[in-house]
Amino acid sequence: MDVSALVWWLTILGIVGLLLFDFFFHVRQAHVPALREAAVWSALYVGIALLFGVGVWVFGGAEPGAEYFAGYVTEKALSVDNLFVFLVIMASFRVPRADQQKALLFGIVFSLVARTGFILLGAAMIETFAWVFYVFSLILLLTAGNLLRPETGEGHTDNVMVRLARRLFRATETYDGDRLFTVVDGRRVMTPMLLVMIALAGTDVLFALDSIPAIFGLTQNVYIVFTATAFSLLGLRQLYFLIDGLLDRLIYLAYGLAVILAFIGVKLGLHALHENNVPFVNDGEPVNVTEISTGLSLSVIVGVLLVTVAASLASPRGRAQNVVSAVRRHAQDYLEVEKDAERREEVYRDLLASEARLAGLPERQRAGVARDERLAALVARAHAEHQAGHQDDHQDGHQGGRQGGHGPAR
Repeated sequence: MDVSALVWWLTILGIVGLLLFDFFFHVRQAHVPALREAAVWSALYVGIALLFGVGVWVFGGAEPGAEYFAGYVTEKALSVDNLFVFLVIMASFRVPRADQQKALLFGIVFSLVARTGFILLGAAMIETFAWVFYVFSLILLLTAGNLLRPETGEGHTDNVMVRLARRLFRATETYDGDRLFTVVDGRRVMTPMLLVMIALAGTDVLFALDSIPAIFGLTQNVYIVFTATAFSLLGLRQLYFLIDGLLDRLIYLAYGLAVILAFIGVKLGLHALHENNVPFVNDGEPVNVTEISTGLSLSVIVGVLLVTVAASLASPRGRAQNVVSAVRRHAQDYLEVEKDAERREEVYRDLLASEARLAGLPERQRAGVARDERLAALVARAHAEHQAGHQDDHQDGHQGGRQGGHGPAR
């Protein structure tokens, strides 16, 4: 599929326009997106991506259209998996809920820029060196294996970029809204928000090393690779707030992604053999092997994701893990993250609701949670602090009433 320079520029301007619209109309004013807002805008961005794919199918043909949808679905699934790490970073840096949007949008923009660079580099290498297909295939197979190993995500919160920023710049321990810099004792210093953005940027580079070989395994058309990647990232901020409460429930997502990446790795390996010119493989001659069609790739990717998500949502263990994670997150937010009194009350109500869901779990899951002493201590601290705060408010109100009563007597 040949794409003119005009179409390229119109596509880039459209994507930049969507990012600017997102910033000025949603992110510039810090707030916690309501569920309806997140759902509407997530659906809108997905709709735009699907309409674009229909356009590729109509004007470019069935093969490029199928390649786009296979790439988009794969990149979107990988992006959802990346949200787990974003969640860990936000929790580690104790970012207030209302201030998370700017950090997420920055991470998305940086990711788009970084992946564009990797796409251009990958395309140039594929054009020049056919052995790159073997390298990409090996990367995907290794990544698939790594996804099957348990991962805490702790290493993402203090990467090299964060350590370098801490050494070069002075940083405060507290946030000043969503500002990147603030003034302390007459000196301009950076806030933890900038460190959060640096952490997201560092992890985005690692994500690109996995996702770019994956989509090149489905298509080598640079325009399709770029647009499928870009549209998978657009709307990721809204999706974060939409499925935040469900992320921990997708317990089998890593297994599904491992199957998909391994499948694409095999597909890419077969393509490498078909295009072979490496001297020590079949004397540098192409190997007559059967290649996996784009239609089959799309069917496998969609099928694996549907089975994975359905199995995760139906799993009692996933439901229990989701509830426990919600209780822990709400307690931590109340104690360590949120400073605004009104927002803290909302978080405390969410904590009570999560505890009620916890009490409704089957006996087997409740017994496992009861053995978690750290969780029990965390929740107890949240309740104690909330009760102490209400007692202080009651005492202040009582003293204010007494003072008010004495006023007229004087």
